[in-house]
Amino acid sequence: MSSTRAAAIAELTASGQPHEITTIELNGRSTKVFANAPDSLRQLFAENVSEQDFIVYEDERYSFQEAYDLSCRLATQLQDRFGVQHGDRVAISMRNYPEWIIAFMATTSIGGIAVAMNAWWEPEEIEQGLEDCGAKVIFADQERMDRIAKISAPNTAVVAVRPQSDDFQGVAYTELMAEQPQVAMPDVQVAPEDAATIFYTSGSTGFPKGALASNRNILSALFSWELDGLTALKVAGLEPPELPYQNATLLAVPLFHATGSHAVYLASYRAQRKIVSMYKWQADDAAALIEQEKISSFVAPAAMTGDLVQAARTTNRDLSSLTNVGGGGAPRAPEQVRDIDDAFEAALPGTGWGMTETNAIGTGIGGQDYLDRPASSGRASQILELKVVDESGDELPQGERGELWIRGASVINGYWRRPEANQETFTDGWLHTGDVAYFDEDGFVFIVDRIKDLIIRGGENIGCGEVEAALLEHPEVLEASVYAVPDERLGEEVGATVYSENGLQEESLRAFLDQRLAKFKIPRYLHIIASPLPRIASGKIYKKQIREDAINSIGAV
Repeated sequence: MSSTRAAAIAELTASGQPHEITTIELNGRSTKVFANAPDSLRQLFAENVSEQDFIVYEDERYSFQEAYDLSCRLATQLQDRFGVQHGDRVAISMRNYPEWIIAFMATTSIGGIAVAMNAWWEPEEIEQGLEDCGAKVIFADQERMDRIAKISAPNTAVVAVRPQSDDFQGVAYTELMAEQPQVAMPDVQVAPEDAATIFYTSGSTGFPKGALASNRNILSALFSWELDGLTALKVAGLEPPELPYQNATLLAVPLFHATGSHAVYLASYRAQRKIVSMYKWQADDAAALIEQEKISSFVAPAAMTGDLVQAARTTNRDLSSLTNVGGGGAPRAPEQVRDIDDAFEAALPGTGWGMTETNAIGTGIGGQDYLDRPASSGRASQILELKVVDESGDELPQGERGELWIRGASVINGYWRRPEANQETFTDGWLHTGDVAYFDEDGFVFIVDRIKDLIIRGGENIGCGEVEAALLEHPEVLEASVYAVPDERLGEEVGATVYSENGLQEESLRAFLDQRLAKFKIPRYLHIIASPLPRIASGKIYKKQIREDAINSIGAV
């Protein structure tokens, strides 16, 4: 860490400062926390009401005050009509409608646990999810209600959001709200360590685990992002900009994913930031909204930020209000990092690494640091500890690769009703991330692989991430997935599927890789396709499906 950055952090986190960091005993361990963070999400919501725009969805607008008032009415109905009490689970399964946010506010304000269900789940998965979390109530839109109609969930009441016909089970959200006059938020005590949310960790096999986060976990992540932003400004010798219009962000990633719920939605309260929500991702529509609503920030996976770069070059929209294009979930191609810097008048690229289990916070990088180190995920948050360990759990020195472990105030204590998973995943509060990483001499983290994505070719270990990074350096490669292909002689061979739109030839790509990888690391099986790679709900590439499709196509079974 540079002396300038260290001094900025020391000043911003000193005693008496808004982002003061102190140490408390938490779960039997000494843990860094933000001294001035609210005790709960309930307090966060109540302290940040105003008449400024909060939610914009198509032709609908809600101020912070209006959204809070609606959540008070709904919270009362959750208690009185459905008997929701402290610790009860309330599921939310819908598109990014304003009702998602109102239901989340109402549930967490009365000590309930908001279960952010994957809106892409099929009926069987919804049934498993409701059974797993034991939700008393589920808020669902028409698409989800159609799926719920096919399952058995006798213990879960359905609240229909924006139903398109009168033929649905449960009660309509509008009816529920019409029955309730304006009231104050019910008087419920919510403590920092009380559970607030369950987010199901995305995966391509088996039913996901429910990551159970406390109020402190979530608020620690929100304050960490604030501190990161202030630190960057102070190091640059700048003050927070005074905009002639309200700060705004574009919500295009799902709220059931921690990036959407935390980095976009929840981080907007204290910033008094307007959230402009999209029904469905369309890059040209996004560019129009950025121009119309003067949007300053956009956070999304690489595929979507790449789409926006193209839209910036083809739509002639005024995107000068955009100052930050953030990312996460998957690495960007170095070319895209540079493209973001080139395509937008004022926007700087940024990214970070985090997990559902860390409430989306972990490391962060942006601006010139990111342009200089496009393969890095950044430096660690100030309230988190990170270390790289060997197979025995012993810490490795700087520069050596091993599994990344993380511990601190934003990391969940465990999974919902999964003691066996907790035992496998946690050691003395350290979360085993499953990511292979190393630190450079300046403390930047480089994530180079997933442990389970290791290819063993004739006794040689090959990291999929390393090969993917080399492929992504090619300016015509937009996405890449590398995987193991069974091989009778060597055990495994290297396979890769890449997305390129410009007729990239295999011979040209192999020649490009010859300059970057050892011969044994260059994919033997190389598939170049002209469409984006399939993804799972979190936006991560669906490697399992890609690998199976490739193996089937070459007959290597």
